[in-house]
Amino acid sequence: MADKSYLDWPFFDGRHVDLEEALDVWAAAYVRDLHGTDVDADCRRLVRMLGEGGWLRHAIGGAGAPIDTRALCLIRETLARHNGLADFAFAMQGLGSGALSLFGTEAQRERYLPPVARGEAIAAFALSEPDAGSDVAALRCTARLEGDAYVLDGDKTWISNGGIADFYVVFARTGEAPGARGIGAFVVDAGTPGFTIAERLAVIAPHPLARLRFEGCRVPAAQRIGAAGQGFKVAMATLDVFRTSVAAAALGFARRAFDDALAHATQRRMFGQTLADFQLTQAKLAQMATHIDASALLTYRAAWQRDRGGKVTKEAAMAKMTATESAQQVIDAAVQMFGGLGVTSGHPAERLYREIRALRIYEGATEVQQLIIARELLRAAKDER
Repeated sequence: MADKSYLDWPFFDGRHVDLEEALDVWAAAYVRDLHGTDVDADCRRLVRMLGEGGWLRHAIGGAGAPIDTRALCLIRETLARHNGLADFAFAMQGLGSGALSLFGTEAQRERYLPPVARGEAIAAFALSEPDAGSDVAALRCTARLEGDAYVLDGDKTWISNGGIADFYVVFARTGEAPGARGIGAFVVDAGTPGFTIAERLAVIAPHPLARLRFEGCRVPAAQRIGAAGQGFKVAMATLDVFRTSVAAAALGFARRAFDDALAHATQRRMFGQTLADFQLTQAKLAQMATHIDASALLTYRAAWQRDRGGKVTKEAAMAKMTATESAQQVIDAAVQMFGGLGVTSGHPAERLYREIRALRIYEGATEVQQLIIARELLRAAKDER
């Protein structure tokens, strides 16, 4: 049984504890280890189930109802512990609609957010390009204003929910100023003329992923999110909300790997004793448990601080870096404990091994998080002089 003692930490209120406990029961009954052969269909089904269960509203927020970061993280951790694709389905609904929650007009929010919260519409966040991932200011996709519409041209890639989303929040260069100051954000409905899915992308942990192409794609000016030229601000604010939740997902993966490895170690007989009786195994379990608690402390510190209105640029980066890197180590140790079973296709440890790898890259690779942390430290030191 998973250790729930962290719920007693002072970061959480009673509502958070109730939320986690209710979701844990629901996830165990409906989505634990639910894996089909059609990833697109599985993702659509999970979005629908999460909407019907009322869980997606915690990822959406909206005017007057800011996203509760601690709730968001608890949900991602719990879902990731049960089913990686369920966590993905939940997270992408939030990330894909986050710009609308934070910066959308009332008309935009009324049109898009309720169907997303009900699981009736799938959202996507389209920022990365073939030559612009972590360096957002290097975007080449353009959006030029023609009358009452913007015309989009260019490619986006590594777009989660690509190919199954009902709408995409797309970031493109509008040219008001050079670099990051001349970017706009737009809602583009699937099926808009000039917008196509150029390629579906396959990765080691299957989920809907695609390269998008825009060729003379006309989008009404009313579909722009936020002020002209402020797309970079929109993108960064959205990522700021969800970066800490990536750490929480990694934490969920690590907890599942640890729980399964601990149960296996106490039951597996070898050389007249259990695997857990060996000091080498005990040392590894101690390291795994310590990695998990350290990650949890950083993750929920960042979530708590953000919910209190504090700046969390450094704290979120620390949480994301530590939780994802630590989870990789925990899961690798779990695979080793399972031996041959751990590398058997479809085994929970094998799935976790594939699922964790991408988290060290997306929403800012570990190396980018290191740069962010160092930048914030140096900035603070300079301000103190």
